[in-house]
Amino acid sequence: MSKPTVGSPAPNFSAPSTTGPMSLADFRGSWLVLYFYPKDFTPGCTTEACDFRDALPGMDAQVVGVSPDPVDKHLAFQEEHGLPFPLLSDEDHSIAEAYGAYGTRKLYGKDVVGVIRSTFLIAPDGTLAEAMWNVKAKGHVERVQEALQALRS
Repeated sequence: MSKPTVGSPAPNFSAPSTTGPMSLADFRGSWLVLYFYPKDFTPGCTTEACDFRDALPGMDAQVVGVSPDPVDKHLAFQEEHGLPFPLLSDEDHSIAEAYGAYGTRKLYGKDVVGVIRSTFLIAPDGTLAEAMWNVKAKGHVERVQEALQALRS
């Protein structure tokens, strides 16, 4: 599986979300933070989602979370944690695969196949401006904010 390269067009996507059908074209003209996480209601994924929630007002970007969970589970996760951004359902992993965010990763010292926690910054023109694979949930949102700030200046 090849990973998309910074400066190239971001891989297109179209999938159900907590706000209805959604595609990359919906974000044209805005900065988009597209982040992939393994599973709703797990400690790391909850930390990451809540950190994005808390940082969103000062980000000046749209945020979308993506995991293989179905929309109904996303809705419960979104409601429980007051998440003000959409969560995209990628049940067949096709979007994660297109972004290089699906494959073998370490989980408690063992190799498992699944979503690789990753974040992509997509410029208003639809190009991939930054790609971060295999990130740690804690402290990640601050790095995303710094990258966005650097890209804008």
